[in-house]
Amino acid sequence: MSFEITGKLIVKYNTVQRSETFKTREFVIEKSDDINGRVINNYIKFQSVQDRTGIVDRFNEGENVKVYFNIKGTRWEKDGKVNYITNLDAWRMESVMAAPAPGADPQPNYNTPQMPAGGGDGGDDLPF
Repeated sequence: MSFEITGKLIVKYNTVQRSETFKTREFVIEKSDDINGRVINNYIKFQSVQDRTGIVDRFNEGENVKVYFNIKGTRWEKDGKVNYITNLDAWRMESVMAAPAPGADPQPNYNTPQMPAGGGDGGDDLPF
């Protein structure tokens, strides 16, 4: 299953070569939500792996992006202790226009005049 989220790119980390055949790269986006008039900022860290580590290269920090990702969960055991790790694996990114500030009206109001409800005589005559 694939997910997507839009936010502002906050930081890009360098690619890390984990083994001879495996590399990863992490980056963080900021997602702002208006909840009952209060703006909540969430910082979400993603990873990209292998040939996808370059997807963040063409974006600048501060730019609004849409990230497509999968959720991966791993069970990890060491010295008899079990741990569970969740990764957000980004596989695609695209640029998006700046989102309106939380709570802002997304559509401008041009105060369009309203059409009159009917003709002056109350009939069904069309004006043409």
